[in-house]
Amino acid sequence: MKSLTLKHLRYFEALATHGHFGKAATASAISQPALSIQIKELEAIMGGPLVERAARETRLTALGEDVLKHSREILTRVEDLGKLVQSPSGPLSGRLRIGVIPTVAPYLLPSIIKAMSQRFPQLTIEPKETITESVIREILDSRLDVGVVALPMSEPSLREFSLFNEDFLLVRPARDASLPMPSSSQLRTMRLLLLEEGHCFRDQALSFCSIRNIEPQQVMEGSSLSTLVQMVGAGIGVTLIPEMAVGLETRSADVSIARFQDTPPARTIGLVWRKTNPLSENLLKIGAIIRKTAEENILNPGHSDQTAAE
Repeated sequence: MKSLTLKHLRYFEALATHGHFGKAATASAISQPALSIQIKELEAIMGGPLVERAARETRLTALGEDVLKHSREILTRVEDLGKLVQSPSGPLSGRLRIGVIPTVAPYLLPSIIKAMSQRFPQLTIEPKETITESVIREILDSRLDVGVVALPMSEPSLREFSLFNEDFLLVRPARDASLPMPSSSQLRTMRLLLLEEGHCFRDQALSFCSIRNIEPQQVMEGSSLSTLVQMVGAGIGVTLIPEMAVGLETRSADVSIARFQDTPPARTIGLVWRKTNPLSENLLKIGAIIRKTAEENILNPGHSDQTAAE
């Protein structure tokens, strides 16, 4: 009988992730027959079937679920071991897989990549834009090294590093620029445009407006902040956007921007990574670079009460 190898575990993890032999083979840069052979070998080693095979997808058996859990733990430790060749106090090199939530990525990611490339020329940035839930899951599975998300997180195995705070601003049609600023309770009576479910920014906006049970006629959903702003410009309703998004998203829309008074809605953006990551010291340095980059290039306190169509 063949011995268990890391190759078996990596191919099985790819199959579990993609749920399809063809997709897993493509992601693993091998042929589908070769992947099938590796999975069959692993099943022989484990003493039972790991997947239920169907024409369009595969599903893990109970044994497969157990093997996947241990496989990911092993692969994570191997990943950490490989990173130990990099000195925690020396220049960062190799790959950095960074996940960024959609309400941050378009506005901060280009500046991050530029700043990081200048500071660490031997480092290859591999960014991925995805929702918070996916960022956290992939960090825990060691498929991402670090994530840029809204804090705080409720995951005890992750370390958090605060980058900056930013306010949410109100976006409404340009014709409404002279109207009084609505309160959070007044917003509940207006047509509020929100991101689709799964985005943490949606939940934050609902929390500020104290909206718990959403009526279908009360809100409309969009897949991006850009879509929401354009819908506001068309007179469909109002929306909230983070301060960093104002410059990019409102420059071509017939909207006005207003800042909430007293205690405005806000969020904290930060980095998260596994506490066991041996490069924590370098990730702290990266956090400091991102913080400075955001302060210099993104956060601009002069956005209040402007008409974006000007």
